[in-house]
Amino acid sequence: MTDARTSPRRLIVLGSTGSIGANTLSVVDHLNRTAAAGIEVVGLSAGGSANKLIEQARWFDVKHVAIRDAGQEKAVRDALPGCTVFAGPDAAAKLVREVPATDCAAAIVGAAGLAPTIEAIKLGLTISLSNKETLVAAGELVRPMLKQHGAKLIPVDSEHSAIFQCLNTRNGARQSVKRIVLTASGGPFRTADKATMDSATADQALRHPTWNMGPKITIDSATMMNKSLEVIEAHWLFNLPGEKIDLLVHPESVVHSFVEFTDNSVLAQLGPPDMRTPIQYALTYPDRAGGCSDAMDWSKLSGLRFEPVDFSRFKAPGLAYEVIEAGGTTGAVLNAANEAAVKAFLERRIAFGRIVELAEEALTKVPGKPLDSLDAVLEADQEARRFVAERLAEEPMPLTR
Repeated sequence: MTDARTSPRRLIVLGSTGSIGANTLSVVDHLNRTAAAGIEVVGLSAGGSANKLIEQARWFDVKHVAIRDAGQEKAVRDALPGCTVFAGPDAAAKLVREVPATDCAAAIVGAAGLAPTIEAIKLGLTISLSNKETLVAAGELVRPMLKQHGAKLIPVDSEHSAIFQCLNTRNGARQSVKRIVLTASGGPFRTADKATMDSATADQALRHPTWNMGPKITIDSATMMNKSLEVIEAHWLFNLPGEKIDLLVHPESVVHSFVEFTDNSVLAQLGPPDMRTPIQYALTYPDRAGGCSDAMDWSKLSGLRFEPVDFSRFKAPGLAYEVIEAGGTTGAVLNAANEAAVKAFLERRIAFGRIVELAEEALTKVPGKPLDSLDAVLEADQEARRFVAERLAEEPMPLTR
């Protein structure tokens, strides 16, 4: 593979022990072995999975790591002599600031990934972005920063990667866009009635029919809040108004999204539901290399279904358009309230049906403010979390499940 980017490549992986981070390292290993990509992993960050972080650092001979849980700092230091270890809530941001790199894989789930991703932008790095919260909560800040610092964002979410690929087929494609359509699997409750959904257990909600993801993202898929966040992310990524961003349920998860142009022609990107494909594209862009994921087996593909989103059962996607219209800190509020509600559900403190209700209540009750600094984002984030905590304190615990 001939790499069109700066060589040699020096990569920091934020959130390396999570699903996307681990897959990123698997793709890097594949590219270095099969395509002579020459990607050097120079930094890894994790939240609290010290053992996995240690294993990864040894695998890639990484000399700089960060762990958010300061209580595990000593274990990491003892296991990795000669390695610089950053610890604490700002460890990932310190890692980005202090370790010279050309590329950053932003794979920390949730608002915790915002600050280190912004540090990577300030340094002008090429960022493979799976932390959608960066744009959901702070897109209004991030877009001008990208231009100011010469940083690049290459989306890793399968839907946004698909749109990105369709729009990069020729010059002027973006000016000809009639609409983009993000596809959704429908999750485990695609055909369930609302009563069944509202009382669903965590085990049921975590059984995704097509994708293998971390727990938070899997719950977001079950509520379809992931589509709400993706619509907002697409708004900022592709500079499109809400009325040009649509959703369709596609149970097979083969068509990852498509673009409809003004002449009514449509381009789509297809592939098996494997996150390694968009990760690899982000790491090799604008080139392509031999894939590490399975190829499409067309002989087994009997049909592709598309269904409209049922907004009466899945209310979360509709919240995205309210956020795009309102602007300011509303994206940060929605994201933080949802994170807090998902955490409460996984801890068996609320029923499944309360997740989106709490997020919607926060969006209504927590005032949106102008988004003029990172501090404004963080303040809105905390206000939304406080709102959810106060509501939880007022509510009875659900039956144990």
